[in-house]
Amino acid sequence: MTGSSRSSEGLDPRRRRLLFRCWHRGTKEMDLLLGSFADACLDALSDDQLDDLEHLMGAADTDLFTWLSGGRPVPAEYDTPIFHAVVAFHRAGGALTI
Repeated sequence: MTGSSRSSEGLDPRRRRLLFRCWHRGTKEMDLLLGSFADACLDALSDDQLDDLEHLMGAADTDLFTWLSGGRPVPAEYDTPIFHAVVAFHRAGGALTI
């Protein structure tokens, strides 16, 4: 079970892939952080935001978790509006949408 609260039905192929990748990161913590963000916000993301999310998905789980939790500063190449949207989403208790 992925934990996803939404179906990929009706999503274009790119968003379907991203939804799957967000829920299948390799660690449960990252599945929950990125998967819940994708469930709530994926439909509203622009092509540029999708590009940034795909780039962010290239980071290692351990690094990404450390950046999202504030343990280390996020490197400039990942310090994008989508990174900050993920942080804001979780700070708002998952109620924030893009």
